[in-house]
Amino acid sequence: MNQANEPTPSPQIPEGNQQGRADDDAATELSSTATNYMTPYETVKDDGDETIPNKRVHSATESEPEGALNFMEHLEEIRSRLIKTTVALLVVTIFCATYADFLVNEILIGPLKRSTEGLVLQNLVPYGQVSLYFQVVFFAGFIISFPFIAWQIWQFVAPGLHEHERKASRFSILFISLCFFAGIAFGYFVFLPISLQFFAGFGTSLIKNNISVQDYVSFFIGTLLTAGLVFELPFISYILSKIGLLTPAFMRFYRKHAIVFLLIVAAIVTPSTDLVTQLIIGLPMILLYELSILISAHVNRNNAALR
Repeated sequence: MNQANEPTPSPQIPEGNQQGRADDDAATELSSTATNYMTPYETVKDDGDETIPNKRVHSATESEPEGALNFMEHLEEIRSRLIKTTVALLVVTIFCATYADFLVNEILIGPLKRSTEGLVLQNLVPYGQVSLYFQVVFFAGFIISFPFIAWQIWQFVAPGLHEHERKASRFSILFISLCFFAGIAFGYFVFLPISLQFFAGFGTSLIKNNISVQDYVSFFIGTLLTAGLVFELPFISYILSKIGLLTPAFMRFYRKHAIVFLLIVAAIVTPSTDLVTQLIIGLPMILLYELSILISAHVNRNNAALR
């Protein structure tokens, strides 16, 4: 009687079956839950329940920022910029070729005629004047197209900068171009005439100064390019200050050393021993150094404000 009233014990499920049922429940719950994370592949449902990977999708991750380019895309970008730069340089050079006589007679030989009559140019090789015209036209095309070349370089570098860096550097092309043109003008109207006057008056009168036109062109182009690069000192100061390698305190501390060094450089590059001539060359470089201090101070204030 007592045995009839006792409840019938439930059958025991083996441990392995319990684990299998738990795994099935977990799989069912996981499959029914929508996942929000991104997968490297898009999935397309077929007629059944399986999903088939369709194509690769580009997702922004911490290691690969949005809009980042791979190696081949960088090469393609460089190729595109080089083609645009080459086309622009050729177009401007062809335009300058229409004024080749003016460039040679007035721009190239003009400083020599205005400075002195003691220097005479002569051609020593059959193709000398052909090479002369080609160099003058190409150099003129490079100077005129310099802002576009700088713009193409900037367009290649800009995608790697942060938004605030791009905004802070939006006038960089104008700044670089103005500095370069100022250096070209200084070399053409100041440094070149002083040098030619010194070369014409130096030495004995028994030796006639007949100068190879190729040597004169090399001196002309080298002088203008050097002056243009020297006048980029404020922009170089801006870049070094932007990345934290240069501070105004450092430049102020070494101001006296820098002034002495610049005067020595002016004395070396100036052919004349006249102190006034050396100061004419040295003072612009000292002013550029002072301007670089102001630019570095401005950049460091902006960096501190961003931090």
